[in-house]
Amino acid sequence: MWDPGTYLRYGSERSRPFHDLVARIPVDRPRAVVDLGCGPGTLTAALAARWPDARVVGFDTSPQMIARAAALDTRAEFRVGDATDWRPGPDVDVLVANAVLQWVPEHRDLLARWAQELPPGAWLAFQVPGNFTAPSHRALREIARRDRWVGTLGPLLRADPVDDAVDYAASLAGIGCAVDAWETVYVHLLPAEPGADHPVLRWMEGTALRPVQAALDADGWADFRTDLGLRLAEAYPVRHGQVYFPFRRIFVVARTGARAEENNP
Repeated sequence: MWDPGTYLRYGSERSRPFHDLVARIPVDRPRAVVDLGCGPGTLTAALAARWPDARVVGFDTSPQMIARAAALDTRAEFRVGDATDWRPGPDVDVLVANAVLQWVPEHRDLLARWAQELPPGAWLAFQVPGNFTAPSHRALREIARRDRWVGTLGPLLRADPVDDAVDYAASLAGIGCAVDAWETVYVHLLPAEPGADHPVLRWMEGTALRPVQAALDADGWADFRTDLGLRLAEAYPVRHGQVYFPFRRIFVVARTGARAEENNP
């Protein structure tokens, strides 16, 4: 389902939240660093560069993504694996899940399990998109609910797959973590080339539209894509040769067992 080339169309814009997330992990010499949902591996390679003494491993469910990652010039290791099956080893001091948990309905339970199974004092850092009420995703769901599509696409598109920063912070603090949580709205300036597809449509083809395309035949996908492109052109007009695309993201960096350590010096 995943296409590394399509995903990397807006590589700079997609990588910025990752760097903002890991910048808030204040650890110098972790033993092992795990990147769950590593995609094409370029950001996992950045983790290996930041922590040169750590064992760095990236996991992704997509063999295509892992094949792309394995071709990188980096000492990081890459494996096909599912976040729902992953269990931390005793040396995992940093766990990163960047823009992946929105795909996992049970991720709230996973976060609690990871926080409890990671070593005391380990860091759990994740970022999820929070733009599911934006015009882009409202249009996506509205078209998917049309009679032609609803039977196939209705079960695939959840309206509210993530929590806000407060709910994530409260959940993790409730099981003994020290939590740093915040939200940011990035305004991506996407170039609009004459005669080309709308840039927000091209952006969504790398992520939100992947399960839609996988579920439809070629004719159905072409029609769906055309309809969505028209809606996106109305919602995000071209101004000065570019589209202004606001994108909200939710960040959490939690230190496991921190409250217990503070109460028992």
